[in-house]
Amino acid sequence: MFSPVFTINNSIIKNISLIEAAKAVIEDAPLIPAYERQFRKDAMIRTVHYGTRIEGNDLTYQEVAKLVEGDKITAGDRDIQEVINYRNVVNYLEELWSLYDANMPLPEEKFEDKIGNKKLFHYSETIVKKLHSLTTFKIIAAADCGKYRHQQVVLKNTKTGEIAHRPPPAIEVPYLIADFISWLNNPITQQDIHPAITAAITHYILVAIHPFIEGNGRVSRSFSMIPLYVSGYDIKRLFSLEEHFDRNIEDYYNFIQQTHEKSSQVFKRDLTDWIDYYTQALAIELSRVKQKVKNLSRDLKLKQKLGGKQIHLSDRQIKLIEFMQRFGGLSMPDAKEILPMVSDDTIWRDLKKLMEDGVVKKHGSTKGAYYGLTE
Repeated sequence: MFSPVFTINNSIIKNISLIEAAKAVIEDAPLIPAYERQFRKDAMIRTVHYGTRIEGNDLTYQEVAKLVEGDKITAGDRDIQEVINYRNVVNYLEELWSLYDANMPLPEEKFEDKIGNKKLFHYSETIVKKLHSLTTFKIIAAADCGKYRHQQVVLKNTKTGEIAHRPPPAIEVPYLIADFISWLNNPITQQDIHPAITAAITHYILVAIHPFIEGNGRVSRSFSMIPLYVSGYDIKRLFSLEEHFDRNIEDYYNFIQQTHEKSSQVFKRDLTDWIDYYTQALAIELSRVKQKVKNLSRDLKLKQKLGGKQIHLSDRQIKLIEFMQRFGGLSMPDAKEILPMVSDDTIWRDLKKLMEDGVVKKHGSTKGAYYGLTE
């Protein structure tokens, strides 16, 4: 039976504290970016772009954005297909999360088990294989999509050519995965282990088992998001761990490799350093989002004035609010300078919406009016 080996040290406790602090601020903030409504695609673009670039995809951010929007580009067939596939992976995760959040059973899953009032998510090999099928569609032979590898593989250092990691024999893969899934479904795991730690463990174990011929990194990173999503740590999906890993690629691979070297047996490796690294990465990303939200919601009394509700701001509205916070007010000429490519009618609609929501108050006559945050 899989039982992860790790120690909760001061660094991990600090990381978890930062994650909890960010989560609390974001969920309680009176003003938040309207990513859920208007900028969800931006979060997807970053995840898809960095999630494929980390595996060697050469498409630019702009090219990935076009593909996510459904547009066509001129590029290599494999690069294009990888991006389309990972877009579908993100969509599938959204579907899993929304169905679970709505307490609706998935076709092949169940959510009957509970701990008190908390329902348990039912992890399964079906989900792992589905993620692989989506990741490798038209990239590898159809017969291998969603199927565990049947041969031994070794991973080599691209610079030295030396063997960097020798995953378990293919014959062991089904048993290792089944054992690990059983641990994820254990009520004690879902109740007693912090979701960020579970996500870190999930990420590493799948990387280490290397269950597929290709696509293991993307499957591991995407599957490890599920413990966060179903435990309320989706944080409105404003963050992208894929981006953090890609921007710090050397650290990412070094910590994985160092963990590989701790034991010849996957389940006996000490995961403390890896968990520390992973939770730190998550803390950094969530703290970045938290700071953005705090900048928009500096007035601690604002939420009370708004009746406890959260106001979702568009990108344009964020710029208007930030200007008002900095200079104490804003006129139409100011707004036009801030948003030079936006029509007067659109700016007026944004200001009107902010006034209707109780965030902004108009002062003075129409011609010489200026707008400030509600006092």
